[in-house]
Amino acid sequence: MPRGADTRERLIQSALYLFWDRGFAGTSMAELLAHAEVNSGSFYHFFESKESLLRAVLEEYLVALRPMVVDPAFATTSEPIERIFAILAGYRVRILQTECRYGCPLGRLALEIDSENRPAHDLIAQNFKGWIEAVRSCLEEAQLPAGTNLDGLATYVLAVMEGGVMIGRSYGSVEPFDLAVAQLREHLRLLLGHDFVTANKHFS
Repeated sequence: MPRGADTRERLIQSALYLFWDRGFAGTSMAELLAHAEVNSGSFYHFFESKESLLRAVLEEYLVALRPMVVDPAFATTSEPIERIFAILAGYRVRILQTECRYGCPLGRLALEIDSENRPAHDLIAQNFKGWIEAVRSCLEEAQLPAGTNLDGLATYVLAVMEGGVMIGRSYGSVEPFDLAVAQLREHLRLLLGHDFVTANKHFS
């Protein structure tokens, strides 16, 4: 990788971590430069502002959605409904690995970034739409009752994940996430009209 590209990538990777850990406003330029081991001149060679780096971070999330979140989950099972729960199980792992400090970075930025910053919010929305489309593709294969609002149901799944992660972080416990996901499973069970395989005992 060319040296310049490596510097730009270090800035993006540092911002990915710091914006998740401390928030966008809570991350100072000094902290960002120190974490990336980059000087201010190098920063402004690649980014005109902290906001332009934010957009690069959001674009990175968009590119990483399939290979980092969706595809690994889908590889664990061929059953469409269980693929949805495999995605959610991945978030549960992150919650436990961070001792319940994990918060969805996109959800955090969606709440923090000023609503008038449309370029950033448009990218956040694209990320959410990509997540919803992945879940919707599973629902399309699941033979749900005719007339089921697949867009609404896929959006509901995202709301369960985001809400469960947020409440769990506040409680310092994975239990709210598990309760929300268990209720989602029950909702889908009722829609399908029969029991289906439980991929994760925590979500049964």
